[in-house]
Amino acid sequence: MKTLSFVIPIYNEEKRLSKTFLALKNFSAPKELSLKEIIFVNDGSTDKSEFIIKSEKSKIEQKLKATVKIVSYTQNKGKGYAVKQGMLVSNSDYTLFFDADMSTSLSEINKFLPFIKEGANVIIGTRKNGKSTVIVHQPKLRELLGRSFTLITKTALRLNVTDFTCGFKAFSKEAKNKIFKVSKINTWGYDAEILFLANKYKFAIQEKAVTWSNDKETKVKLYKAIPQTFMELFLIYWYHEIMPVLLFIPKNLHIINRYKVSI
Repeated sequence: MKTLSFVIPIYNEEKRLSKTFLALKNFSAPKELSLKEIIFVNDGSTDKSEFIIKSEKSKIEQKLKATVKIVSYTQNKGKGYAVKQGMLVSNSDYTLFFDADMSTSLSEINKFLPFIKEGANVIIGTRKNGKSTVIVHQPKLRELLGRSFTLITKTALRLNVTDFTCGFKAFSKEAKNKIFKVSKINTWGYDAEILFLANKYKFAIQEKAVTWSNDKETKVKLYKAIPQTFMELFLIYWYHEIMPVLLFIPKNLHIINRYKVSI
């Protein structure tokens, strides 16, 4: 039986945490998985999110027979940073991260089971492969921009992925440790970065259509997220393709000079 951890990034979620707690308390792990821990990452919330989580901690632990951990820091650093902190704390065979708004039901983990049984390293939910069920759609403009972002990201990063930003992704311990130890994007481009790294490290990315429902209270501001994310696509290449080459050259100048290789 494989062990499972949940990672839930939190930033000023006091109005939506009741939905999170209800989903957790109603969750029944499939017999092939043992839920080991639930990791809330409080990303510098200024509301009562941390207090509310602490007040529910023992109830969730009693109901699910799993440990609840709270990672908290005072300065808001971004969702990508929060996910990374939670993933690195996890110590299970597989770790699933998802959003507090529960846009995807926890029961959808059952759709990941065939891949988990096969030992897959990276399993991601998708809303965009033509087989998913979208109960509540995003506004038309958001859907159009989302499709455009997917196309641009697929082309820029050379990844055959239909949905980068669906907040329902699971990683094996091996993949999790290798990818998140080197990930650097703290904000909205983090999804693209971790999938780029998965591909870079030769971890096959398995996609599975999931049921999804848009939350109209989303915190994503398109006028900020779009230009920021495009900048982060460049940074992904800078951090993981360009910088390693620049760092390699000074360390190996003696080899380059020996063979008179021009640079």
